[in-house]
Amino acid sequence: MTIRLGLIGCGEHSESGHAVPLARYMAANPGQIELSATCDIQRGRALRFCEKYGFARAYTDIDEMLAREKLDGCIAVVPMEGIAEVGVKLLLLRMPCVVEKPLGSSIREVTALVNAARETLTPNMVSVNRRFMPFLNNALTWTRAAGPLRYVHARLLRHARTEPEFLWTTAVHAVDALRYVVGELATAQIRALGIGGTGWYGIDIQFENGVGGRVDVLPTAGMLEESYELIGEDFRAAVIAPFGSQRSWRGFRDNQLREEEKESSGTPEDVLNGCYGEAAEFIHSLEAKGAPHPSIQEVFPSVKLCLELATTQKSTNK
Repeated sequence: MTIRLGLIGCGEHSESGHAVPLARYMAANPGQIELSATCDIQRGRALRFCEKYGFARAYTDIDEMLAREKLDGCIAVVPMEGIAEVGVKLLLLRMPCVVEKPLGSSIREVTALVNAARETLTPNMVSVNRRFMPFLNNALTWTRAAGPLRYVHARLLRHARTEPEFLWTTAVHAVDALRYVVGELATAQIRALGIGGTGWYGIDIQFENGVGGRVDVLPTAGMLEESYELIGEDFRAAVIAPFGSQRSWRGFRDNQLREEEKESSGTPEDVLNGCYGEAAEFIHSLEAKGAPHPSIQEVFPSVKLCLELATTQKSTNK
């Protein structure tokens, strides 16, 4: 059975995060998937995806594409204010779909999307590629063999990211990654770091299983790097991914480096950053007629927390 896929949105993020890994998967698995159609309000962009990545047909209207094509699944990569609207449309049509974080531009929109997912039971998935990063998953496997975690730490360093919504549109990646590693959150508190300038924040987290954690959000640190630390009694795993000058993971135990894996020049970017694994998860779920992970409901607590923390911090700054 060939899985027929559609892609809504042909912008920069859609290209690197979805079109590239889908084309790679199709080339590596002949006959398994068909890139049936792509859609963008700018026809030229949709046509370019056809020419460059192998999509069969280009559309400028979502409804027309969905009516004409017999798709098995659809990936929607639209501006933040359209995420919930397009997602609800796909869910109501019973179209298995992938939607982007942060699930909407307000808690009202996000809640509508969550409710539609719950009511329709349409298979759905959220594009949070950190859960599929090989370095993070290798570190997680290693720590599970080493012993229980006591503390986890994530740092998001960016350059010149001054948009006020950074906390809940981008930092949600780190919060969701730690939830994936540890489990559900019990409490979280946010505080500003330093004085003046663009908002830098520290988010202190307590998980339901007793593990402690922290996320440092530094959007104007003058460099692009993201890192994760998984720490237990006498061991520590350190991950630099998906951004950094040297992506890697290292495992330390009893004051010695026990495991180390670094990026190689031959590793495709979409494999390293988890986008390829994410695409494979969606395709495999469609083949098995099952539910892909993580679903909208699984990611919702990450989004809800970051929205709440952003609101809390905004009120504090008044």
